[in-house]
Amino acid sequence: MAKVLIKDVTKIYEGNVTAVNKVNIVVEDKEFVVFVGPSGCGKSTTLRMIAGLEEISGGEVIIDDVVVNDIPPKDRNIAMVFQNYALYPHMTVYENMAFGLKIRKFSKTEIEQRVREAARILDIESYLNRKPKALSGGQRQRVALGRAIVRNPKVFLFDEPLSNLDAKLRVQMRAEIIELHNRLQATMIYVTHDQVEAMTMGDKIVVMKDGLIQQIGSPLHLYNNPANRFVAGFIGSPPMNFINLQVTKGPKGIVLDEGSFQLVPAPEHAKYLESYAGKSLTMGIRPEDLHYAEQATAPRIKAKVSVVEPLGAEIHLWARTQNNQFISRVGPQHILRIGQEVSFEPVMEQARYFDMETELSIIPVGQVEAK
Repeated sequence: MAKVLIKDVTKIYEGNVTAVNKVNIVVEDKEFVVFVGPSGCGKSTTLRMIAGLEEISGGEVIIDDVVVNDIPPKDRNIAMVFQNYALYPHMTVYENMAFGLKIRKFSKTEIEQRVREAARILDIESYLNRKPKALSGGQRQRVALGRAIVRNPKVFLFDEPLSNLDAKLRVQMRAEIIELHNRLQATMIYVTHDQVEAMTMGDKIVVMKDGLIQQIGSPLHLYNNPANRFVAGFIGSPPMNFINLQVTKGPKGIVLDEGSFQLVPAPEHAKYLESYAGKSLTMGIRPEDLHYAEQATAPRIKAKVSVVEPLGAEIHLWARTQNNQFISRVGPQHILRIGQEVSFEPVMEQARYFDMETELSIIPVGQVEAK
């Protein structure tokens, strides 16, 4: 396998439209890296530049110590799995998987060995004589994976490969790709807009927005230590709650005032908030850190239930104050109704704070304790 370096890579389309702006990423050998972000953030464009399907406007893509900017896609020794399966409808599964090897003049014996081994790994041996129209969506995606595996490439590239599958199949295929990575010990780069896929699959996540990298790190590092409000809101499901608060400094220290309630920051956070006295900031609190309390003690948030989402093992409870709406994870034993007054106790030690203008984290990322 191979290490991939992306150095100051830029993509500018006609009309001076910048899709990717000086992106720098290191993908280590055998690492599973996920590019995640909303539509139009530049993640697929970056992947296509690695593959050679998009011309690079600036910077370098280096695979296994070789600059590949001017090397054609077929000579980069990469394999790509697309959102649409791109199978030849007139060919059998075996022929689809073998086609790329035939073009490269592999012997029949080598082709047979590689196709059979890939089919065994993906558990599609019984489908080798079928044509794509006789397969389900999940089976077709396995064939597309198999076509990539037989290439034995240096790097696997995945461009939202599960987007066309239903929810249950997505979960199943997600697990299968993770298992495939562990079995092959391959270098894999995976693009998705689904942060759940990113969190569960990646060794490392690259969060992108508007062609720029927002933060790079392991799933739990990004979850516990978001560098800015965008990352905090994008990583995690349900998303982080954001509350705009006025900061005041009184005889007993820093107080955070929402208008209908007041909160006191954790002592380890207060020193970073002193410079915001007389100003406003945004506090982020995750749903699991906003505890529903039947007999709450201060500090607490009083609100009215606006939406109840029962999920079996837990309830997602939406509630409103005069100025904000929150979501909290609540145990299934609580019977709650819309319009009911409720109280929440935030775990202030887990709160995150963001500048309202820059949206950057006020507390240095290295100073935030992980859960």
